[in-house]
Amino acid sequence: MKVLIADKLSEVGIDFLKKQSDVELENRPGIKADELGKIIGNYDGVIIRSGVKITADVLANAGRLRCIARAGVGVDNVDVPTATARGVIVMNTPEGNTLSTAELAFALILSLSRKIAPANASLKAGQWDRKSFEGTQLSGKTIGIIGMGRIGRAVAHRAIAFGMRVLGYDPYFAGQPPEGIEMLKDVNDLCKRSDYITVHTPKSAETAGIIGKAQFTVMKPSVRLINAARGGIIDVDEMLKALSEKRIAGAAMDVFLKEPPESQAEKDLIQQTNVLAVPHLGASTEEAQEQVALEAAEQLVEALRGGEVRNAVNAPGFDKALPPALRPYSELASRLGVILSSITPGAITKAEVIYRGAIADMNVSPITTYLLVGLLAPHLDEPVNVINAPVIARQRGIEVQQSTSVKIKEFANLMEVSITTDLGKRSIVGTIFGNRFPRVIAFDGFRLELKPEGHVVIIVNVDKPGVLGRYGTLFGSNSVNIADLTFSRKKKSGMALVGLNLDQRPSQAVMEELHRLDGVESAWYLELPELPPSEENEE
Repeated sequence: MKVLIADKLSEVGIDFLKKQSDVELENRPGIKADELGKIIGNYDGVIIRSGVKITADVLANAGRLRCIARAGVGVDNVDVPTATARGVIVMNTPEGNTLSTAELAFALILSLSRKIAPANASLKAGQWDRKSFEGTQLSGKTIGIIGMGRIGRAVAHRAIAFGMRVLGYDPYFAGQPPEGIEMLKDVNDLCKRSDYITVHTPKSAETAGIIGKAQFTVMKPSVRLINAARGGIIDVDEMLKALSEKRIAGAAMDVFLKEPPESQAEKDLIQQTNVLAVPHLGASTEEAQEQVALEAAEQLVEALRGGEVRNAVNAPGFDKALPPALRPYSELASRLGVILSSITPGAITKAEVIYRGAIADMNVSPITTYLLVGLLAPHLDEPVNVINAPVIARQRGIEVQQSTSVKIKEFANLMEVSITTDLGKRSIVGTIFGNRFPRVIAFDGFRLELKPEGHVVIIVNVDKPGVLGRYGTLFGSNSVNIADLTFSRKKKSGMALVGLNLDQRPSQAVMEELHRLDGVESAWYLELPELPPSEENEE
């Protein structure tokens, strides 16, 4: 695997990569965008920090590139939609700098409260002026935290330790709030009640300017604002007005719209006497840099080896390992998709999947993505994976419907899939045996038990005596051994379905002869990956 380091990276991460026998490493920190665009397609993975921008132009010739790992949280410097469309995983390392960023945010809170920076500057200037720098204590004050992710929660724990009341706002937060935190549903309510407001959300269309004119209008005149997340989450023009008009007491900034700051509003903000500004120091600790470098390297290598994909920002549901109960269903889903796609003529217009049983209470969206991979891969020359499968499905106008139901009769869990094409419709049902082994248990209403692995032949024929014998004779005479057989029939229609697992691949001539046998309506050959060995198979 060829890996490129395109930014300055801690030696801890570099050393890890050097020790991997299957990694060919090239370290080119500070590489220019035009040069990166020329060579990026030669690498399987790239590691960056915040210095390098991977734009659509850089990704125009993505070639063999499969993963981009960002040593840090923000991925503003990566064109994620373009990477997604090209099937490139974009990962960040949100854990590594959590504590460092939370500690900096709290350092800014303390510094604002006790006027540390101006007091220090005054003393260095030869003055002894205690009266001008009277501050305010944190105990008993209310802090409002916008964004209750890892960093927001870390700040909350420290605020509680200082005796502060903690308000939280996060429209994507579900479940019980952490102990000691009052969760609010209205950001204006948080702004109205808080003595300190700190933001810890990603930068997005929903969070840009989340604190703006309306929010500044309801704030206390004694409130202090802290932004150690991303520039633009707090409207800088409105914050400058509020500070200039003394409608708020102060602000602290670690991040800016562009870095170094370019806008006049931010330059003016920095010069305000009641503003504390630092040059994006959130993750600037030795420990954080080592941790994010190591995490980025480990995640990249694991993903490239075909293992777990962690912290993928463009693959919702894949940023953490699937729960053990769901992992076998990812394998089942992709195989069901391949089978349906291979035996159903026409262009797919709709895919429907119903999850039944205990898994219905789990997040099954990643499993649906695996289904799409199986449906799309057999018909496309371009690589299809869990990153770009949903994008390709949308581009091809495939409607995807997912639903769940806890009601079930015979099996603990079921996965029912049907696809519609411009030429017809087919359905398949699968489950997991022994918490491990995928099985197909129904096909177009025929009930059976088929192992979706290896060399598989599926036959639809007229239900009459002697048909199964002819199959055995045909394959036997051509030295193709039948390893397993499943059979189902519908008395009303007079049709039957046969599923065969073979030890060898049947030749094209054998399949053509199979089609010509009396009573055979349809026959398909599929080659699927082998399943993990079971005790039954070993015997």
